[in-house]
Amino acid sequence: MINGVLLDLSGVLYVGSSVLPGAVDAVARLRSELPVRFVTNSTRSPKRVLLEKLRGFGFRLAEDELFTPAKAACDWLATNRHSPHLLVYPDLQEDFADCAEEGPAAVVLGDAGKFFTFDALNTAFRVLYKGAPFLALAANRTFKDDDNKISIDAGAFVAALEYSSGTTAQVMGKPAPAFFAAAAADMGCTLTEIAMIGDDAEADIAGALKADVGTALLLRTGKYNAGDETRFYPTPTATLDDISDAVEWVLSHKAT
Repeated sequence: MINGVLLDLSGVLYVGSSVLPGAVDAVARLRSELPVRFVTNSTRSPKRVLLEKLRGFGFRLAEDELFTPAKAACDWLATNRHSPHLLVYPDLQEDFADCAEEGPAAVVLGDAGKFFTFDALNTAFRVLYKGAPFLALAANRTFKDDDNKISIDAGAFVAALEYSSGTTAQVMGKPAPAFFAAAAADMGCTLTEIAMIGDDAEADIAGALKADVGTALLLRTGKYNAGDETRFYPTPTATLDDISDAVEWVLSHKAT
C-alpha cells in the first residue's frame, strides 16, 4: 500500500512553459491525502527558478519538498571535502555558490546545452584524467525541450567523459538509489511504501523499481513514446494517460 508519492516535474506536471491540463488540481488532491515530494533531474535552472516556475503554475510546495541533483551533489562535495569543477549551464552555478573553493576538485556535470563545447569537455577530461571524482547530476538519454521536441540530454556527455577518462560517474539524481531514498525518508516512508510517477521509463520507472521503490507509474505524457512500457526492465506497475489518472490510481491503492 502507498504512504507517499514522488512526482517528476517536466513531462508530468508541465512541458516547457505550459502546465499540463488538470495537473494543478490533481496534485492538490493528492497532497490532501498523502505526503508528496517533487523530484527532478532538470539541471538547466537553479532550484530557486524551478520553485518559482512551479508556484507560478499554481502548484503549492515548500522549498524543502523539491529534491534536485545539484543539492545531492553539494551534500556529497561537503561530506567528501571536494570543490566542484562545474560543467553545467551558467544559471545552475548559483546552486553551488556555498560549496568550498578549496580542496581537491571533483568534476560535476549537468545538462550544459550549448556550453558543451570541446574546450569545456576537454578541460573536464583533464581534471578527471588526474584522478578527480566524477559526479553526474543526471545521465538521462533525452528530454523534451522548450520547443516541444525531443533533444539529446546529458547522458551522452557523461558517457563520452567516462570513455575518455576511464572514470565511472556517480549519478546524483534519478535513478540513483540514494536520491529516491532521501526523498522517501523525508516523508517518513520506506522505499517500498512509496510511488514514483514519471514520464521516463528508464530513469523514473525502471530506476525507481531497481532502487526498491514499491510502485512506479509511467505516464503517456512528456517524453513518453509508444512501447516505452516494455522497453526497459523492470516494467511499470501501471501505465496511465496523465497525472490525473495517476492520482486516481494512487488514491485507490493508498494505505488505510
